[in-house]
Amino acid sequence: MNTIFRKSMLSVAGLAFAGGVFAGPIAAHANPVDAKPVAAAVQSAAPKPQGEQSHISLNDEQTANVKAIIAATKKAGLPERAAVISIATSLQESKLENLGHLGDMNDHDSLGLFQQRPSSGWGTPEQITNPEYSTTAFLKGLKQVDGWQDMALTDAAQTVQVSAYPDAYAQWEQQATDLVAQHWNS
Repeated sequence: MNTIFRKSMLSVAGLAFAGGVFAGPIAAHANPVDAKPVAAAVQSAAPKPQGEQSHISLNDEQTANVKAIIAATKKAGLPERAAVISIATSLQESKLENLGHLGDMNDHDSLGLFQQRPSSGWGTPEQITNPEYSTTAFLKGLKQVDGWQDMALTDAAQTVQVSAYPDAYAQWEQQATDLVAQHWNS
């Protein structure tokens, strides 16, 4: 698919929100990460991660947010793959930190784990900064993407988020997969 067509389709997807479909924030706030490549061990049921993988060490708050994303995914009745996509998206958008308003560093009015925007209809600032709510909102958008279960992670995440950096989600797939494997049954 050529770049112009893809960007046009993503623009249409963003506009579709007004019709009740889905939309997402533009993550222009994203800063380059001091990320270290890691070996990519792949679970047999999951697609192979795309490209060089990044990894960060998590603190207690970030680990609690991983568990909140997994709990919301289970509550929504979705499989582990949805949690992997959600966690990888949050790793890219906020490094799994529930971000409030960042002042001049903020991309418009983006907030929370997924850098969702109240002005784009994701919810109120209070809702968006609630990990269960923001994950459920992300998953609602994901469920509306035809074939998300079989898509490359970065394509599924980008279709929901409509990011200025559409390929950035892929770098977090292995860490997200490992986190889901570690915490899904805990």
